[in-house]
Amino acid sequence: MNIVILAAGMGKRMNSALPKVLHPVAGQPMLAHVIATARTLSPTKLVVVVGHGAEQVRAAVGASDVQFAEQAQQLGTGHAVMQALPLIDDGQPTLVLYGDVPLTSAATLKALLDAAGSERLGVLTVEMSDPTGYGRIVRNAAGSITRIVEQKDASDDERAIREINTGIIVCPTARLRSWLSTLRNDNAQGEYYLTDTIERAVQDGVEVVSAQPAALWETLGVNSKVQLAEIERIHQRNIAQQLLESGVTLLDPARIDVRGQLTCGRDVTIDVGCVFEGIVHLEDGVLVGAHCVIRHAKIGKGSRLQPFCHIDEATIGPDGRIGPYARLRPGTELGEDVHIGNFVEVKNSQISHHSKANHLAYVGDSTVGQRVNIGAGTITCNYDGANKLRTVIEDDVFIGSDTQLVAPVTVRRGATIGAGTTLTKEAPEGKLTLSRAKQMTLDGWTRPVKPAKK
Repeated sequence: MNIVILAAGMGKRMNSALPKVLHPVAGQPMLAHVIATARTLSPTKLVVVVGHGAEQVRAAVGASDVQFAEQAQQLGTGHAVMQALPLIDDGQPTLVLYGDVPLTSAATLKALLDAAGSERLGVLTVEMSDPTGYGRIVRNAAGSITRIVEQKDASDDERAIREINTGIIVCPTARLRSWLSTLRNDNAQGEYYLTDTIERAVQDGVEVVSAQPAALWETLGVNSKVQLAEIERIHQRNIAQQLLESGVTLLDPARIDVRGQLTCGRDVTIDVGCVFEGIVHLEDGVLVGAHCVIRHAKIGKGSRLQPFCHIDEATIGPDGRIGPYARLRPGTELGEDVHIGNFVEVKNSQISHHSKANHLAYVGDSTVGQRVNIGAGTITCNYDGANKLRTVIEDDVFIGSDTQLVAPVTVRRGATIGAGTTLTKEAPEGKLTLSRAKQMTLDGWTRPVKPAKK
């Protein structure tokens, strides 16, 4: 089977320099959603017809299995499909999809393909209470489809028809090639309509059949930012429904955004306003507090994320206690029962079991052992202006508050670092190491006083 995806339109109503099909739904371009669905059908040829912003579109979705045809002038859907004809195989039927209709399911497309087989023309239709703006499906007395008439070309009786054309069709490719060669643009839009192939099929005695989607939203296209926002909420509602059905507790299903792939174990609870990007896995019993942003991460069994945490390309072990307002940056790996508290940032570091950094600390480019306590205000000074350098903190170390560990440096097992220390040399095992200026009190010192205002 050939699949042709039409993605050449400018999208004037989007009021954006970004090509319409590249506007995101759930963090991915609309066109990427359509291509992903197309791939599930295992096409032998997958052709994207580009036009406005062609180079941007190619760069965004280019892949080894995707070919591109260019529609230099946007002269209608029929004209767009004509541009793909040199790239498709006459021996296979052709399915036409749209890059700005991102939510059509593979199951709906399979139903259409099954209805059409290899010899019939299949069209995906849907009934709407208000079909204004859409092409109407015209049937004869026997109920067979005879043609599709566009809104601007329809009579009053035809405009009363509620069954509309979604634009998605499948038909024998050799026939399609022949029908496209006969299209005319003597219509209200001055365009070559792909829908006119329906009438050609009827004239040639080719049976025209239809299939319908499970839900109207599968066929909704995007022509404005308003419609884009509506599609986004529909998609997120569907994801939330799937999560709920799998056993996840969502404290408000209307306030979650999944922009990638979120998988969850049993008894997972997600509070309001959370955003999940990329591939995220939450193991059994995980609790995610309100307004967390989690990207490409794995959260271990029984972990608790307090509100307003940012987790980016990090792994949290079982029974972690994170936040609130914690930030785990790429390369962070936390062991079991690690506590990362409020306003603590960790980057490219491994922190082993039962260690804690509960308040106002920065741990970067570090290897931290087990049962380590990192006091409030502690930072690893990992950057010398040119290079990132590593800090090693071995097991059972206690680091006092307001300590600076100037990398490269090692703190040996069981060492204690006194509060306020700037550590530039190795701290020996089991000993107290500190560096402080001598405390002084100056007798007779008077604090300056501001002069009185006149």
